[in-house]
Amino acid sequence: MVLEELAVRLNDREYKNWLKAGRCLLILKEGLHPFITHHMRAFHGDLLNRNTRLRRPCATSACKPRGNQLSSVCRLCSEWQTEILKHHRQRDVTVNWDNCFPPHWRTDHWELAKAYMPRGQGKVKGADQCDASALLNLINYCDHFQSVDHKCVREVIRHRNELMHSCELGVKDEWMRHYQTALRNLLLQFRHVPQMATAGRHIEEMLTVDLSIWVSGLDCLDSDSLDD
Repeated sequence: MVLEELAVRLNDREYKNWLKAGRCLLILKEGLHPFITHHMRAFHGDLLNRNTRLRRPCATSACKPRGNQLSSVCRLCSEWQTEILKHHRQRDVTVNWDNCFPPHWRTDHWELAKAYMPRGQGKVKGADQCDASALLNLINYCDHFQSVDHKCVREVIRHRNELMHSCELGVKDEWMRHYQTALRNLLLQFRHVPQMATAGRHIEEMLTVDLSIWVSGLDCLDSDSLDD
């Protein structure tokens, strides 16, 4: 009975859709992180070149957020904070300062990137350690990414959030069609990036693969009937 229920669950169409959609986010992340790393290094270097005061070290080497508030920091870290906010697309949203260690803003492009990302990134040291949501939010909120249509970015973020909040871990075919369109529109924004072109091919393959699963222990499994 347990194996039969497991077989039904694993071969449920909406659950398989959910698995495919999640796998696509992993593929997207792998394609995005080299692009993100390159551009955040360039952005960091550009800030240092435009404002040479940002090259000076933190006065105490100990400035840090209290909870999610960044106050009582030295003048140099405060100048970095001002610069970060200047390049934030939506200054009315909460900036997750607790992602950052301000004394490292001068030397580490990724400490800068984390100011534009969702909470919980404090221990993350690079783009390759982030999920797709974190990278997409960075593109969405940092105005360095002017060349990307942010409507496409936000649409994939919306689908990602719906996927992660599915209480049944399942999504319908219609949702998958809209998701596929959103992914394709986003990938078009990066058609000049080789890693994203590869990611696009892998995503298309993932969306069409048959995930019917045979469960060891059952005498036979009619995957077609389990999909019904």
